[in-house]
Amino acid sequence: MGRLTVRRRVAAGVGCLVSALVLAVLPLPPGADSAQAAAAESSAVTESGTKGPYDDFSHLKVTVHQTKDLTGQAVRVTWTGGQPAQDVYTNFLSVMQCWGDEASGPDRTQCEYGLAAGSQPGNGRTVYQSGQGSSSIGDPLETASSTPVDANGTHYAPFRPVAGQGDPTTSGTDITYFNDGDTNAVAFLPNDGDGGGDMSFELKSAVEQPALGCGARTTSAGAIQPCWLVVVPRGTHDPDGRQHGGGDTVSSSLSQSNWNQRIAFRLDFAPVTDNCDPSKPERGIMGSELATDAVTSWQSALCRTGTYRFNYTQSGEQQARDAVSSGDSEAGLAMTLDPVEPVDGQAQVVHAPVAVTGLTIGFVWMYDATTGGTRPLTELKLNQRLLAKVLTQSYPLSLVKAGNKVPDYLSGNPDTLVKDPEFLRLNPDLAGQAATNAPLGLAVTLANTDSARLVWRYILANADAKEFIEGKTDPWGMKVNPAYKGDVISDSLDFFPKADIAPTTTDCGANTTTTTYTGLDVVPYVNDMHDAALRVRRGDIGTAYDCDVVDGVAKLTPVGRPIPTKQRQFGVVDNASATRYQLGAAALANAGGEYVTPTDASLLKAVAEMPDSDVAGVKAPAPGAMKDGAYPLTAVVYAAASLDQAKDARLDYARVMRYAAGAGQTQGTAKGQLPYGYAPLPTALRTQATQAAARLEKGAPAVGESAGGTSTGGDDVSGTGSGGSVAGGAAGGTGGVTGAGAGGASGAAADASNTAKPSVNPTETDPAKQNVAQSGGSTPSEVLGFVRWVLLGVLVAGGAAALAGPVALRLSTRRRAAAD
Repeated sequence: MGRLTVRRRVAAGVGCLVSALVLAVLPLPPGADSAQAAAAESSAVTESGTKGPYDDFSHLKVTVHQTKDLTGQAVRVTWTGGQPAQDVYTNFLSVMQCWGDEASGPDRTQCEYGLAAGSQPGNGRTVYQSGQGSSSIGDPLETASSTPVDANGTHYAPFRPVAGQGDPTTSGTDITYFNDGDTNAVAFLPNDGDGGGDMSFELKSAVEQPALGCGARTTSAGAIQPCWLVVVPRGTHDPDGRQHGGGDTVSSSLSQSNWNQRIAFRLDFAPVTDNCDPSKPERGIMGSELATDAVTSWQSALCRTGTYRFNYTQSGEQQARDAVSSGDSEAGLAMTLDPVEPVDGQAQVVHAPVAVTGLTIGFVWMYDATTGGTRPLTELKLNQRLLAKVLTQSYPLSLVKAGNKVPDYLSGNPDTLVKDPEFLRLNPDLAGQAATNAPLGLAVTLANTDSARLVWRYILANADAKEFIEGKTDPWGMKVNPAYKGDVISDSLDFFPKADIAPTTTDCGANTTTTTYTGLDVVPYVNDMHDAALRVRRGDIGTAYDCDVVDGVAKLTPVGRPIPTKQRQFGVVDNASATRYQLGAAALANAGGEYVTPTDASLLKAVAEMPDSDVAGVKAPAPGAMKDGAYPLTAVVYAAASLDQAKDARLDYARVMRYAAGAGQTQGTAKGQLPYGYAPLPTALRTQATQAAARLEKGAPAVGESAGGTSTGGDDVSGTGSGGSVAGGAAGGTGGVTGAGAGGASGAAADASNTAKPSVNPTETDPAKQNVAQSGGSTPSEVLGFVRWVLLGVLVAGGAAALAGPVALRLSTRRRAAAD
């Protein structure tokens, strides 16, 4: 494929607010009672409301479904026993996260609240005494001395951050610590017709919100202090006791009379540090984002028992493979999906399977129900051709905003997915939606990754999708964006190009001033898949095609974060992040014509069907061949290490492999456990990982000795080179040794990629099978693990660059993907 240069314009800031008459609650997709969620339910807490002076909340029961081992994630909140919502903005909940005293809980100055997106009733930090403002918002419990005033003389409840993070805010609209684009507060969650509801609430650790300090604030004895989730129920009365009228302003939930009805839940966060002795020297690990949540969960456990601490640098897999094979990097262990290919003259590399996971098309999608109101989409089906259409910018509204001229080469194509007959055949509940009631495009990263290549291989393995990309119209006449014809897309492509960057002119509305934007502004790249999941959860991927004139200069402005009923986003995310933020998971078509979601069961079925790769002992993802309930975008993460390292390094990295194959496969939310979104390794892969660790401990073979020589680890690893591998890496295999003298499997193993029978079959006594989740299709969870330290490595090799960072979007020229 010819070199393709991709440039991306960064969209920043916070933009337009959207209003709506009635907001809907965002329940979890199906599968909320799955095994993943069940473990976290052990810390679920239910609290009841109380009878107030005007509204009786004593029958209201609110449950927070996970209150321990928390981090930056989503948590499920449900409630029953309230009164049904009315059209006059009554009978709703406001939900917020706070810090506060362990004994007495938080006061209203310690809560992130007041800047929720859109015109949400109950929003704001401004408070009024009786006789101030409109009659509906005056509060007899507010006094002149109870709150400060801003520069305009308006009373407000300031936000006060934890000690050391700054001064209290100076007005009700002060955005020093949070704004409408990043706040997690939800001001208006109306009760459903039965007086209850179900939603996912985004929690922030001190990493995401230092001003709350959750997971970082400690007692004098060093114990982590709690944070709080606060629910403020609202009824039908204003603070002064009058019945609320339909046209009246709704007072802030922080107004004292409203605040007094609060229900507070203690939240125990995991420490945001790994509690590892900082004086310990470091061992570097680098590689796939699919390993990030697992490795960062295991770090603290590994540190407690070793002389070294392990840091993880997230990078493209090829970058990690190059680092390990060359021996020039401080990272001696690579996390990768594809194996390190043997190269003459370079050291032998051993591969240990450490994690089973996959990629998810994660979504949060509100739609207009035919019965009235707005509802959350809970089931979504996508096939390969639909993904091809989205990723090739073939829907006009992925390039231009509604109302602007559609490019001639896309004329006649449906504006978005919900106008595509092929999509509606799979998702009939979305028939009749406006074109704008759909995501504009998939949130994807710019990085070169094995994950991106897995998606393209899945798409191109389907004849209909392949022919569409090559230029054949679909049965309804839709055609591919011509920018993608030719050699742009291949099954070796390891990134998501945005080949159409033709500018569109937009009117700024000021003295006929205009500016331009491109498809990169409509559907911008995201930092990484974790960032994609968070942006999808918030309903804002950074679209910026509106125009404003500042100091006479036309500038693009972000569309901004929508209110809950307008959230419609999806993205390519890792399964752990989708689970962490409780995204819906699209059911994808497999080779058997089934539509399958990523569950423990479907991931393990895919592993059982995977053939060997060209490197003995390493399985090859086969997204186009999955059948019988197997999820097509399943991947096995391998830890790869060179045998030609110093002994102490080899022993340390072997310990990582052994931990990953042992205690690291226990699913849970605590540090050291396997985060939900990963399926436990089958027994055969655990055995293979242990064998690989034994080989690594032994080191490079002496002259005349094979790589598979006798080990001191108690495992039977005898053999001749790596030619003794059996399919699936079962006991007696080689642990996946590659390199000079390892006797690669370019012949038989290459043929096996098409013909070999799977051999990884969990048994009834296999812990992996015992832990299989029957989640019914979606991936909600109460996932934890150690705080994600996204240390995205920046290395430049040849003409390629993979620039990554936790706060900066990638901007680089992407290299041509190497042929297999």
